[in-house]
Amino acid sequence: MQALLGRPPAGRFAVVVRRIDGRPMVIENEPHLRDGTPMPTLYWLVDRDLHDAVSRLESEGGVHRFEEMVDEEELRRTHDRYELRRREATVRHDVAQPSGGVGGTRVGIKCLHAHLANYLVNGSDPVGELVAGVIGVPLLTIEDVRD
Repeated sequence: MQALLGRPPAGRFAVVVRRIDGRPMVIENEPHLRDGTPMPTLYWLVDRDLHDAVSRLESEGGVHRFEEMVDEEELRRTHDRYELRRREATVRHDVAQPSGGVGGTRVGIKCLHAHLANYLVNGSDPVGELVAGVIGVPLLTIEDVRD
């Protein structure tokens, strides 16, 4: 996993989405790093090809383009569901808590990578769905394997 992250993992995680060939695509992070630092990004896109494609999309103004396309109320509900899932996954209550929705924001779009990861896990993220449609997403499997 260190090769996919580009660094040693700073917290516990689980691979939750894999390509059909078994390679990890998305991990779910615990809401806190090992040292207690809040981790607002619950779902992290680790697939290098998808990460690079989304980075290109962002560099071409994708965040602003999708903000104009997506329904604000649907996006707000997506942020609320994400925050609720992260709260449900929280095991540390003795330290500061992460907040916000997808990508740590409460409104709008901050990170297309985070939205695509959320969509791949849950199948319901209007921004992630748009991103997946633009870049194309390979066959995948969803699982709950702890690494």
